[in-house]
Amino acid sequence: MKPVERRLLRELPPLRSHMTYSTALALLGALLVVVQAGLLATVLADGFTGQPVRIAPLTALGTVMALRALLTWTRGVLAQRAAADAKRTLRDRITDRLRHTHPLRPTARSHGETATLLTRGLDALDPYVVGYLSTMAATAVVPLTVVAWLWWTDWTSALIVVVTLPLIPVFGALVGMHTARRTALQWRLLERLGGHFLDVVAGLPTLRAFGRERHQTTVVRRMAEAHRRATMRTLRVAFLSSFVLETVATLSVALVAVPIGLRLLAGGTDLRTALLVLFLAPEAYLPLRAAGAAFHDSAEGIAVAERVFAILDHPDAAHPPAPHTARHVPTPDAHTAHLSLEGVMVRYPGRDEPALRHASLSVRPGEHVALVGPSGAGKSTLLALLLGFVTPASGRVAVNGVDLTRLDADHWRTQVAWVPQRPHLFAASVADNIRLGRPDAGDEEVRQAARAAFADRFVEELPQGYATVLGEHGAGLSAGQRQRIALARAFLLDAPVLLLDEPTAHLDPESEAAVTRATARLLRGRTAIVIAHRTSLLPHADRIVTLRAGGVILPRPAPGEDLVA
Repeated sequence: MKPVERRLLRELPPLRSHMTYSTALALLGALLVVVQAGLLATVLADGFTGQPVRIAPLTALGTVMALRALLTWTRGVLAQRAAADAKRTLRDRITDRLRHTHPLRPTARSHGETATLLTRGLDALDPYVVGYLSTMAATAVVPLTVVAWLWWTDWTSALIVVVTLPLIPVFGALVGMHTARRTALQWRLLERLGGHFLDVVAGLPTLRAFGRERHQTTVVRRMAEAHRRATMRTLRVAFLSSFVLETVATLSVALVAVPIGLRLLAGGTDLRTALLVLFLAPEAYLPLRAAGAAFHDSAEGIAVAERVFAILDHPDAAHPPAPHTARHVPTPDAHTAHLSLEGVMVRYPGRDEPALRHASLSVRPGEHVALVGPSGAGKSTLLALLLGFVTPASGRVAVNGVDLTRLDADHWRTQVAWVPQRPHLFAASVADNIRLGRPDAGDEEVRQAARAAFADRFVEELPQGYATVLGEHGAGLSAGQRQRIALARAFLLDAPVLLLDEPTAHLDPESEAAVTRATARLLRGRTAIVIAHRTSLLPHADRIVTLRAGGVILPRPAPGEDLVA
């Protein structure tokens, strides 16, 4: 068993339960196989010797066959349920991992690859759980039960089975190692194709503007062809494996059948014993043959599991927050909260220099602080610290003297309004996008928030007003309009702490003026930290703080001086 398979069983309780009851049901099925073979041998032997037909063996035989069918159905239902539970658990773990990943830092994986993994990818676990694990449970008990019964019935035939039985897993392992490499390559190509295709669709307007859409069509076609070739190579190996396993099993059964037939002709054994051996010998090899076939069907699922654990183990977030169980301190009232950073250092994986180095900052209740500095100085990282997206490697972030890591992160974020530089708008109505922070807000409250953000005029001019459904990422609205929708969210949330990440960046002068007016209105009566590269918001700040020289925070006494080094 591969390390990834052991980890699946170790970390997913549904799979451990599935293996337990699959083994128990396989043992029960093995006993039924032995009973059925004995009853069938008795009925046929009686028929060949001219004895009158007895009803009892026929009735018992029918009952045993019905029980085997019921057992097979039960195993299938329980296996499907275990597969669904396992996929749900992994999806929850991946989404929880992504939820705790620093959202201001570009992810190491493309959205297309992640979407492919969460949908088509995890569905590949079905053959692994339903087919392979169930078959492996049968492999552990059925051959032993059958061989034990054969040994009691005819030890010479049992000896042949014991000698030839290991040939099937040996040949299966030789072909299986090659299949695993081919399947891993096939999955990587599919993942790359999904990610690239999504990227092409998202950037289609840019491709058209530069006349490169035909080239990308060729690229996608080439990637799809590479995936098709990899899939066909994997299927060829799978078919070869099935041929090898079936050939070995057939020859092994023949080695049992020929001697028992010769001894029957010579009078060395009776007809019932010979028939029982012939019926049970294939059953000893059947689970191993099925395991070989199931392995090829499940190889893609194993490759997907490796990718899942690679995401879960990858240090995407800089020191991700501690589990919620460690947070037990009541969240202070944010209206009177004193925010402080004390000697904070933050490091990101793969970067030699820290994003923040021994940074200290104190923000009084109701104070407006503007952060300025060159790109990469750690301004967005500072906001991520206050949002609880990142915890420092050293130092601490405190609210009224209480370490932020000891607070309930979800409750703290209900008291913080965050307006990023590029707010994400969902493919939903304008009203639903505004009420993101307060899903229970009424229509009138949504309109008031839009008016406060100077967004009511352009929203009412949309075809269906606040009920207009936007495209992906807010398609249909300009950058300034999307920014004002994000400010309307903050107005509706009415949180006492406000974090703004360059709200006027990339806007034309008219849009910048509208966003500045809305932001100035939003700042009133709130504690605010604003990242600013432009001067329009600086007159509304009580203090300007510059980040430079590796993220060291240097306070400046008054607004109006030089902005960025």
